[in-house]
Amino acid sequence: MPQEQYTHHRSTIPSSEGPQVYKVGIYGWRKRCLYFFVLLLMILILVNLAMTIWILKVMNFTIDGMGNLRITEKGLKLEGDSEFLQPLYAKEIQSRPGNALYFKSARNVTVNILNDQTKVLTQLITGAEGTVFPKSIETPNVRADPFKELRLESPTRSLVMEAPKGVEINAEAGNMEATCRTELRLESKDGEIKLDAAKIRLPRLPHGSYTPTGTRQKVFEICVCANGRLFLSQAGTGSTCQINTSVCL
Repeated sequence: MPQEQYTHHRSTIPSSEGPQVYKVGIYGWRKRCLYFFVLLLMILILVNLAMTIWILKVMNFTIDGMGNLRITEKGLKLEGDSEFLQPLYAKEIQSRPGNALYFKSARNVTVNILNDQTKVLTQLITGAEGTVFPKSIETPNVRADPFKELRLESPTRSLVMEAPKGVEINAEAGNMEATCRTELRLESKDGEIKLDAAKIRLPRLPHGSYTPTGTRQKVFEICVCANGRLFLSQAGTGSTCQINTSVCL
């Protein structure tokens, strides 16, 4: 009985201590590190956004394309000057109507035409010394720039010009020269070779022997051998070609 009263008395005494509070969260140096990383992430996001906007502005990105490159219904349209650092593969390259198409390079410009097996059929090589065609080409006109020379040469092989309706070589404001190391042949199978000029000079024709009788004349006649060789013979009262047939040997 006394024990029960003591227990009841103890339970009825009010407690002087308040309720205990437990703190939940990040405090101290952990909280400062978290704020620092969040601030750093925000700075990186702003820098990335600024760089993206700058790249879009510099490269001129639009809905239609990028810079001088425009996307059209027919393909890609390139305007202005462009620089290609790698090989360019295209089905067709053309300029604006009425404008020329220019290719510029610090060295050579090489254009290859390939077949289905990616083998080179025709190659075009241009540089400072001219244009090189390893194989044959077909073109309606070959001309040089104004006030510049046009030279067609084959250093190691032959040079052949063919056309079903004729080949015309015209130099309106200058001379025309054809040089070779061995033989220069003009051949017409069914027609004729016509030299139409006010003066025709053959300065290196061989001279036949002449008779010392009388004064030496400066007038010669052109003689033709049976093999087609031409030579000069000193003119006389009659033809002297038969006398100087030793040149034909």
